[in-house]
Amino acid sequence: MYNFCNRLAVRSHLILAPHHSHPAPLPMESALFSSSPLSAFVPRSPPSLASRPLRLLSLPFSLLIHHSPPPRGGPPLLPRRLLRRFSPAAYADADAAAASAAESRSSGDRVVARPSSELRMGRPGGSGTGVAGDEKLRSLRELFARPDVAIDAYIIPSQDAHQSEFIAECFMRRAYLTGFTGSAGTAVVTKEKAALWTDGRYFLQAEKQLSPDWILMRSGNQGVPTTSEWLNDVLPAGCRIGIDPFLFSHDAAEELKEAISKKNHELILIKDFNLVDEIWKSRPKPPGKPTRVHDIKYAGVDVLSKLSSLRSVLVENGCTAIVISMLDEVAWLLNMRGSDVPNSPVFYSYLIVEISHATLFVDNNKVTPGVLDHLKSAGVELKPYEEILSEVESLAAKGAKLWLDTSCVNAAIVSIFRSACERHFTRLATKSRKQLNNGASSDLISIKSEDIRNGIPNGLYKVSPVAIAKAVKNKAEIEGMKNSHLRDAAALSEFWCWMEQEVKNNLTLTEVAVADKLFEFRKQQEGFIDTSFDTISGYGANGAVIHYKPTSDSCSFVGTDNLFLLDSGGQYVDGTTDITRTVHFGEPSAWQKECFTRVLQGHIALDQAIFPERMPGFVLDVLARSSLWKVGLDYRHGTGHGVGAALNVHEGPQSISFRFGNLTALQNGMIVSNEPGYYEDHSFGIRIENLLLVKEVDLPNSYGGIGFLGFEKLTFVPIQSKLIDTSLLSPMEIKWVNDYHSQVWEKVSPLVNVAVRDWLWRNTSHAACWTLKSRGKMRTQLMSTCLILSISMFARPIKQQSPPSYSFVLEPEKSYALEVKKRVFLRINL
Repeated sequence: MYNFCNRLAVRSHLILAPHHSHPAPLPMESALFSSSPLSAFVPRSPPSLASRPLRLLSLPFSLLIHHSPPPRGGPPLLPRRLLRRFSPAAYADADAAAASAAESRSSGDRVVARPSSELRMGRPGGSGTGVAGDEKLRSLRELFARPDVAIDAYIIPSQDAHQSEFIAECFMRRAYLTGFTGSAGTAVVTKEKAALWTDGRYFLQAEKQLSPDWILMRSGNQGVPTTSEWLNDVLPAGCRIGIDPFLFSHDAAEELKEAISKKNHELILIKDFNLVDEIWKSRPKPPGKPTRVHDIKYAGVDVLSKLSSLRSVLVENGCTAIVISMLDEVAWLLNMRGSDVPNSPVFYSYLIVEISHATLFVDNNKVTPGVLDHLKSAGVELKPYEEILSEVESLAAKGAKLWLDTSCVNAAIVSIFRSACERHFTRLATKSRKQLNNGASSDLISIKSEDIRNGIPNGLYKVSPVAIAKAVKNKAEIEGMKNSHLRDAAALSEFWCWMEQEVKNNLTLTEVAVADKLFEFRKQQEGFIDTSFDTISGYGANGAVIHYKPTSDSCSFVGTDNLFLLDSGGQYVDGTTDITRTVHFGEPSAWQKECFTRVLQGHIALDQAIFPERMPGFVLDVLARSSLWKVGLDYRHGTGHGVGAALNVHEGPQSISFRFGNLTALQNGMIVSNEPGYYEDHSFGIRIENLLLVKEVDLPNSYGGIGFLGFEKLTFVPIQSKLIDTSLLSPMEIKWVNDYHSQVWEKVSPLVNVAVRDWLWRNTSHAACWTLKSRGKMRTQLMSTCLILSISMFARPIKQQSPPSYSFVLEPEKSYALEVKKRVFLRINL
């Protein structure tokens, strides 16, 4: 009977299994699990079976409920003895992760995560005292005593002169000095100590990469001091603390200056050279690849129109010029793209826009004849990149009122502008005094130099107007983002289809090999340029490292015993993508399914949010965390970031985060990510990420005349259903999953070949699930009857993309009928 049932189930694409058994799942099985005594998975018929006639299956209920098919899959990708032989480090890491996972449990289901700091306890030199181990630190400290330096401490941030998150290799000073390669972090070196601050995305990565000479400061954790607090604590009063003013925004430098003044410390701006560059003997050369014009059909608005709008804003605010230093703002405003920064289509440059003309400061070798013609037609002239300071100084000398976004314009530019302004006003004051001595009226005396310190009338310190203009996408940019996401979804469908087959065949796959293969699939798509960031390919414990980057000499094998997290994105000529999926190629544990489902609930809650206009993103962050909070879980990163249109994958100023300092309102046309997660240190990581377009919603009411906004999905890739515990989901949440998978099928299936379409069909199919509860005699009566399932398939040919209809009949003493129409997931309690 089992063999017959199994064959029939396979032929009709129907799997029946009780909750306590382990059904043989299809890869990324689309059917949703139930925690009931009976679970039935009824995906759509595959294309080849779409037109099959009615089938009737009548089996004794006891056979269905007690039978347990054999487990899927063969042995691990590599036996443990071979893993020990060929990768002792990986074997040791696996044992440590297993031990840590075991320790993370206490009685019952309560999770008590082992503090990651415990792993460093007892390590030699772990106190970060800077004993003789680190040659780079020793060389850096020797520079402190130079007469032209004369400092007691030096701060090394992650940024370049443009406050970029992703930077060219030649500017990765903090990474060179510390060995920590995460994109966020600040290093502080004194004569005796060295410490690194980073946020929760990188705690585990920093633990692995920092040498014992460094102290790891986990920013945001209770009791962890800020850089200024730590310096005030470890240094005696009256010390000199040095920074490279090009690497700090003006606001950050002023905040630091004020904080350290509490101990009478002095902030020293060392702008003529960078101390790390002085010891970096093999420092790479600055990038010099040519720029390109971003086609108007993707940009949507020409350069002259953008500059005209910006100049109108300048006039409204009484300014005569603006300095733009953010690389993505320059690229967007001039409809240009480059390749100076890995994964980001930007180029190193500054832009000064005045009322009558504009000047681009860039290396001339990056400007091709076509780009030069493009700039000339918009009235933009060129000057060398290094002349930005002299030009700012010249503008100040002319009395220009300059718009400076001090949250991103570096301290070197603002400092030179303030100094030049002070000299300018001093000259005016001197001239005015001479006029007064010559008998002129005192009313004609010009502004005094003291006014420089009290507001700086010739400088407007305000957020760049380009930031919001860039964040609110126009029609062409939105169309490009939608089109690029569909092509990206096709590439990911091809990739997941390939990977599941490789795992099924027990082929050895490393995290790096997986990332490289995904790049190959994306590369085949029209308009693909590069990845939008380094692919995060993390199996098991590596998935708990939020921004993990695998390397060929230390990566893990992807197996079937744990979760696999893949966060990736693509840069296309018409758009930028960012997507995360978490899958399990074997049998997930009940705990993993619960964690995944709670992350999914947060994802759904944010996706369905409707909120008043002018609402800042941090207000919505709680929606994504609420389901996790109910069981004492959380994650150490924001829920959503802005995304550029064929630009930076991380774009401001909008965000959705627990950090409530960002008051930027979400606006119609902005794009944000939706990526809640959960990470169990040294065990596994979970994240589900789609990109969302903010859009206006039509509601029956408009309280106070205020409009309301919601979200439209841009990402269309299946979410693995075997990881969902449907007993935790509400009917609305179940409907969301099914509706989303309907959209995935309808939008992506025409873009892939037959084999991938079959995979997509299986992984976007829906399930009907019912829960049987014991109610008096009902259970006894039901157990003594036969369960009859009638499956009627009325699907049209697959090329019409129309989902089939199903009809199920439960017959204990009487019939209970339910119908699945439009792929709706139903649950019936008996």
